[in-house]
Amino acid sequence: MEDSRFDLTLTLEDQYRFSVGFDDETLPELILDEPSPLGQGSGPNAARLLGAAIGNCLGASLVYCLRKAHIDLEGLRVGVSGSMTRNAKGRIRLGAFRVKLEPSIPVDQHDRIGRCLEIFEDFCMVTQSVREGLDVSVAVEPCDVAVSAR
Repeated sequence: MEDSRFDLTLTLEDQYRFSVGFDDETLPELILDEPSPLGQGSGPNAARLLGAAIGNCLGASLVYCLRKAHIDLEGLRVGVSGSMTRNAKGRIRLGAFRVKLEPSIPVDQHDRIGRCLEIFEDFCMVTQSVREGLDVSVAVEPCDVAVSAR
């Protein structure tokens, strides 16, 4: 799995609205947009999408562990709260994410979830990758466009 890759393509549609296409054709297109006043808020922005990815990964890891432990999971609610901060240059950055997982399990099984609570976070690749700091390389390669007469 460590050699697995995935690709996606973001295309600017209008102002700050991007469509996201995935390399898996069975996945629907996703719309990202900045909230007003920059964009129209027609979809989540990158910060909210990262929060959703963290919450989804932690939730999926907990579900997997509880099911492997034969704990009757009747539902799960995951709440994610993100905060913004400014760095030394005054630029807005993500400050922190707080995640609250609320699994619905029978009362008589509460004492059996201890092991899952100890290990499930370690299996969430998104959260652990964010915590460790990801390597992000960036390249800008301008595409040629015809010069329009004004």
